[in-house]
Parts: sequence; structure tokens; C-alpha cells
Amino acid sequence: MEEALIGRLEAAVSRLEALNAGAHPSVAPRGLVDTATAQDPAILAFDDLVTGALGRVSAAAGKIGAEVAEVTELVEKAFLVAKDLLVKTKLTQKPTMESMLSFMGPLNETILEANALAEGTRSNHANHLKAAAGSLAALAWIGYTGKGCGMPLPIAHIEESCQMAEFYSNKMLVEYKNKDLDHVEWAKALKELYVPNLRDYVKNFYPLGPVWQPPRSATNKAPSAPSPPSASLSISSASSSQPKSGMSAVFAEISSGKSTTQGLRKVTDGMKSKNRTDRSGVVTAEGKETRSAPSFSSTKGPAKLELQMGRKWVVEHHIGNRSLIIEDCDTKQSVYVYGCKDCVLQVKGKVNNITIDKCTKVGVLFKGVVAACEIVNCNSVEVQCEGSVPTISIDNTSGCQLYLSKESLETSVTTAKSSEINALVPDANSDGDWVEHSLPQQFIHAFRDGQFTTSPVSHSGA
Repeated sequence: MEEALIGRLEAAVSRLEALNAGAHPSVAPRGLVDTATAQDPAILAFDDLVTGALGRVSAAAGKIGAEVAEVTELVEKAFLVAKDLLVKTKLTQKPTMESMLSFMGPLNETILEANALAEGTRSNHANHLKAAAGSLAALAWIGYTGKGCGMPLPIAHIEESCQMAEFYSNKMLVEYKNKDLDHVEWAKALKELYVPNLRDYVKNFYPLGPVWQPPRSATNKAPSAPSPPSASLSISSASSSQPKSGMSAVFAEISSGKSTTQGLRKVTDGMKSKNRTDRSGVVTAEGKETRSAPSFSSTKGPAKLELQMGRKWVVEHHIGNRSLIIEDCDTKQSVYVYGCKDCVLQVKGKVNNITIDKCTKVGVLFKGVVAACEIVNCNSVEVQCEGSVPTISIDNTSGCQLYLSKESLETSVTTAKSSEINALVPDANSDGDWVEHSLPQQFIHAFRDGQFTTSPVSHSGA
């Protein structure tokens, strides 16, 4: 057993050494990296990130083995390709939208491999696979070309992209807290690889995006962006399902796994960031009212993700769609999720209220709620609040996991005709751990002094 463990750790170390040596077969020849580039402080710091923060993930994966080790190798590969792209940015003029698709191709192909490994899996390590695959969207910050490109600044992109991975990482932290510390270590290391480590790296070296080679005269142009043979793109399950423009269209294509040019919409003047007020690259709310998300529909009705009358977001009849995202929302709007199965929805702004009705195996992550979050007629749902929520109401529901942030600990939770309700709160004595509390579903009613008194049944059955 000890020899096998040592062997896995040695394999992890060898892979990381290959990363720093640039020896991975999928990467361009080392001749691309000249001496000056190899000694660039930003590139050297990226090497330190790989050997340090990523090395911690790899070491934990070596102890676990199985699919966890396999998906971690893809994370390693993605970081190697990301390093190669950072080197190329210094030797390449800023690409156009079309050439950016090709430029990002090697990274997106690696992410596609991770997505394929996680998609539809029934493995005991499903949460590991989904967390790792979802996390790789953060590396797309390298495609940032300026405020008009349709994606947020690199630091903001990394933080937003990690939310989906964090959702699955938190599930692992709860599942393995008292069972297997190797899994706990892997989940924590994966989270910290991106935040704070990758985020702080980008903050120090590339806060406004990659540094491209300056344009030259027409007679002495710099080489254009390399065009890899494959143009298949696939950025992560965390990508928005809503149509976008500019670079956002690029990353929407990445999510679809289609050919990089198939289906890209023509950018009209009204869609350009310079003519828009939100500057986010996302079509304004008025344009969303009649638009549906991709077809993951059930037989009971078409899949919908749309804003109705400017006030109510409707998410209906999605099946197996873990990339549902509502971005442009405000505190005057509500969210109604109905008839969805095996889906994950992110609400990236604070809204008035959220209702989850007749859903099965659905996860909802939201920033905050002004009034209440209601869960009705559901089975096996998970709800995570990152901000404040005054009231959570659970009615006629079997199986509900509530993840409450420090800001939402004052919430009032009301349950009726519901079972298997667990609330998870941050552990005050540790960093990143959760403490699980089971909410009573049985009560004792006793007639005393002319009236009934009610008390919950304790775990001991007393």
C-alpha cells in the first residue's frame, strides 16, 4: 500500500516537472519560447503557481486515484496549455474575434476532454469530475482583449467562473468531512488553486488582460495568431446559456462544442458594447423577454429561460442543463423555477424572491434575496445563498440541502410537510469547512395545563 502511494505521488511530481519543462506533447515546440520569454517574471510566477497550488491538487489526487487522478491530469494539461498561450500572446498581435477562436483552440480542446469525462457520469466521484471540469472556465481569462470584448475583466471572470466548481466542492467537503481527509484536501486545494492563487497571480501580472505584441507597419506585420488544426471549442458548464455578442459569442460557442464558426450570430450595431449601457456584453433585459435557452426540455413543455414583462424570470422544463445562468437581474425582479430536473441554476444578482416548484435534483446558487426563497413540491434539491436571505420556506419537499453563508445565518427557515432537510453553515473554527444541522421533521405534541405544547423529536428519539 505504501509503495503504491509513493508511486502515485512520484507520478504527480513527474507530471508537474513536465509542466515546467514544457514537455507535454500537445504543446507547440519549445523553440517558440526564447530566453527572454523564459525568464519573464510573469511566466516564472506561473511556473510557481503550477508547482505550488496545482501541485497540492495533484498530490491529493495521487492519494485518491481513480477518476480523480484522471481529471486532475486534465487540469494539469489545461494549465500547461494556458502557460503556452501566455507565451504566445507576447509573440502575437491581438487577435480578431475570428482568430481568437483558433488561438484558444488548444485550451478549449482540453476543457472539452474534462467536460466529456464529467458529463452524465454515474461515478462515485461525480462531484470531483464536475468541480474540476467546471473550474477550467476560469482559464478563459486569457481570451480577454478589452472592455468591448463581451466578457468581464480577468479577475472578475475568474471569480465568477469558479462559482460552479465551488458548488460541487462544497458538496464534497460535506460528504467527506468525517470520512476521508484526502478528498477534503483535494476539494480545498482545487478551490484555492483559483481563488486566491490564480486570481492573485492575474491581479499582479495581467489585471487588464494578456499583453499582446504591438501592431507593426503594413510592410512588417507580426505573425498572426496560430491556427491549430482543430477548431472545436468547449469551455465549461459554467458558461451562460443565453446568446451573447463579441467575445461572449466566442465563449457561447465554447460551451456548445460545435464548430467554432457554426452558428455565430452577426454582430449588429445595437449589440456592440460601445452602444450599450451595461458594458457586460450581454443583451439587455428588453431583448431577453422572448428568448429561450437551449433545448433541454422535458416532454411536459418547452425549455424556457426568459424574462417576462421585465419583472419575472421564468426557468421551466430543463433537463440535464447545469449551465443555466441569470446575469442581468435586480431587486425588483423575481425568479420562478418550475419542472426542472438534474439542473444547476446560477442567479448572479440580488433579486426580490426565488421560487423553486416541482423540481428534482436541482441546485440553485444565488447572491441574495430581498424577500424570500420558497421551495415547494420538490425532491432532492440544493440551495446555496452567498449573501443574505430573510426567509426560506420549504413546503411538501423531500430532501433539501441549504448552504448558508455567514451573511445569511440570520435567516428564518420555515418547513411544512417536508423531510430530510439539512442546513449547512460555515464552521467558525476552520476555514472552508461546513457544519451540517438536520432540521426536525417529527414533533411531540402534549396536552398540558389546558393546551397543547409542541417540541421536536431529538436524534436520540427522546
